[in-house]
Amino acid sequence: MKVISRLTCIVVLGFLAACSSAPRTGDYDIAAGNPQAARADHEAALQAAENARNMVGKPYRYGGNSPSGFDCSGLVHYSYLSAGVAIPRTTGSQLKAGFPVPESSLRAGDLVFFDQEGKKFSHVGIYLGNGRFVHAPSGGKQVRIDSLDMQYWQKHFVAARRI
Repeated sequence: MKVISRLTCIVVLGFLAACSSAPRTGDYDIAAGNPQAARADHEAALQAAENARNMVGKPYRYGGNSPSGFDCSGLVHYSYLSAGVAIPRTTGSQLKAGFPVPESSLRAGDLVFFDQEGKKFSHVGIYLGNGRFVHAPSGGKQVRIDSLDMQYWQKHFVAARRI
């Protein structure tokens, strides 16, 4: 019986160690009301925003999620994963991963979503602060920083989420 107990303990400890080294996901710790986890998540969001900012000038590539080329959700996915937070890959799934934030309460690292070409929630970027966000706009262009105050983005803005 002691052999089974020890083996069970080793397996459980190994599992816990593996889990602690895996990237965190989304807002689960925040939802549990853990302020320390919320601070860690905010630091990760700031790092994700900086990671995205560092990709400015990289080419747009449909389906891309690496510095060799990004689409909008690929840039968000890459930036968060590089900050140690695993989030979904697609725009629609990213929308569901976070929790709603009013536009007036945006902070660096929040995701901003837009309707484009009549498609709901078809574009995403990462808010940088001071009314600016970074995104991978479309084919033939490069990752860039734009202002939410631009008429185009004001017209198409639909939601913001905090991871």
